[in-house]
Amino acid sequence: MTSPEELIQKALFRSRERASSLLASPIRKLWWLIQGMRVGRGTSLPRIRVTWPHQVSIGSGCVIEDDVFFKFDGIWAPGPAIIIADRCFLGRACEFNIRKQITIGRNALIGSGCKFVDHDHGMLRNSPMNVQQCANAPITLGDDVWLGANVVILKGVTIGNGSIVAAGAIVTKPIGSFEIWAGVPARKVGERPTELSPAPMQC
Repeated sequence: MTSPEELIQKALFRSRERASSLLASPIRKLWWLIQGMRVGRGTSLPRIRVTWPHQVSIGSGCVIEDDVFFKFDGIWAPGPAIIIADRCFLGRACEFNIRKQITIGRNALIGSGCKFVDHDHGMLRNSPMNVQQCANAPITLGDDVWLGANVVILKGVTIGNGSIVAAGAIVTKPIGSFEIWAGVPARKVGERPTELSPAPMQC
């Protein structure tokens, strides 16, 4: 049986959630829309950080948690370069550190703390690395991709539809559709099944 204290805590939780959804989120959404961000119907915006709002395009029905950082790493350029399709989930404190482009397909699940970096520094000895030309290549995630918490996706990576990357992995190579990858650096460890395994027989 639920105690009065539990009921009060649940009511307060829901009240905070509703207040944010009904009051703060629409104001934030309008603020970013005015600055050029594209945000689809049914997508609420919590507290996020953005360098160039016109570089960000978010589809309809997305769920975004606090402290996501949409960083277009460069001077003003035509956009968008950060493109997120419909019905995606972005967990808390994800970071998009993008110079070229990232595209995320529909129904993707991006766990908390994931990072996407589509460029790196030069490594020649004759000058400091922080002044050398950066190599960059776009990142592409297909539909129905699931990244566990704290996954890092590096430049030029393509992840096929329906793939899964385990928490904490660092992905440096393309991933095929419906594959399961894990590790540092990430490697293929399996594939998604086509049907559930039958339950073991009871003796």
